[in-house]
Amino acid sequence: MDDLYREIIIDHYKNPYHKGRLEGSDYAFEDENPLCGDHIHIDLLVDSEQNVIDAKFEGQGCAISVASADLLLDSVIGKNVEDLKKLGKQDILDMLGIELSPVRLKCALLSLKVLKAAIYELDEASEDLTE
Repeated sequence: MDDLYREIIIDHYKNPYHKGRLEGSDYAFEDENPLCGDHIHIDLLVDSEQNVIDAKFEGQGCAISVASADLLLDSVIGKNVEDLKKLGKQDILDMLGIELSPVRLKCALLSLKVLKAAIYELDEASEDLTE
């Protein structure tokens, strides 16, 4: 089963579906993981009822960081912003489907941290956002 998840991670790393920027996005934020240099910017476009109609990310990082951003954005399209606030660390781990070391966990959770900072419209992201 790990091999299947590894293939999914590699596919999303090499061919991210949600790579790019959204002009006129309703929510946007960017941050980095200073331990490894991963950097992610996320843009969300929502409709009048606060449902996500499009989501894009831009940045650079390791396979785990990029794949987790792409998988996360895949999962948020069509959801209401209030539902995004309920996403947590375990949701990301379930999407990735593999065991991660503490260092790799930071890579995996960067996109969630950026997403939550965007929807809470924060000026600075906090580690608490991924709990």
